[in-house]
Amino acid sequence: MEDPLRRAADDPDLRLIETMLWDGMRLIRLRRHLQRLETAASRLGWCAAGAGAALKAAVPEGPARMRLTLDGTGRLTVEATPLPAAKPVWRVGLAAQRLASGDPWLRVKSNRRAAYDAARADLPADLDERLLLNERGEVCDGTITTVFFDAGEGMRTPPLEAGLLPGILRETMLETGRCREAPLPGEALPRVRLWVGNSLRGLIPAEWAGETP
Repeated sequence: MEDPLRRAADDPDLRLIETMLWDGMRLIRLRRHLQRLETAASRLGWCAAGAGAALKAAVPEGPARMRLTLDGTGRLTVEATPLPAAKPVWRVGLAAQRLASGDPWLRVKSNRRAAYDAARADLPADLDERLLLNERGEVCDGTITTVFFDAGEGMRTPPLEAGLLPGILRETMLETGRCREAPLPGEALPRVRLWVGNSLRGLIPAEWAGETP
């Protein structure tokens, strides 16, 4: 059976994306980022050759946010920008948008992210992130982060089957045993300890903003 992503492989506007941290000495989790990019490119029938070299050639002198994009012609673009401002705690709320857990594009980091972009564009000044639910009312992802939680049994993160990106920080924490997978019903959000995070920012304690799903 043809991978459903292949039907969009010829879209000239489609881009695969990887965003990572350059700490001034090394690209953090580079191997995992390249592996995710190569897996997504293979599903599309694209070639991701040279991505690592392109990133290393573009690093600045000091720490930076590195953003790499790949298109269907194999063209790689790398941007180095200042690191986002760090905050000790993020306030998070609920997005109005719902995700379909079976959508294959949720498993690929690309510029096909209309629901995430719409939820982030609606972010008020007193929130740092919005979380999205699927059609079953389960927590999936934040607009730019993976969700982690503790309901009293240790740190957990939603399973991929809920409809979310296989985040690099998430992958690292699962493989090192720092968390396990478990579904998180949206109605439980006010009652659990929360964190959000990604490979660029790391793990950030989160505070529920008081909204009810």
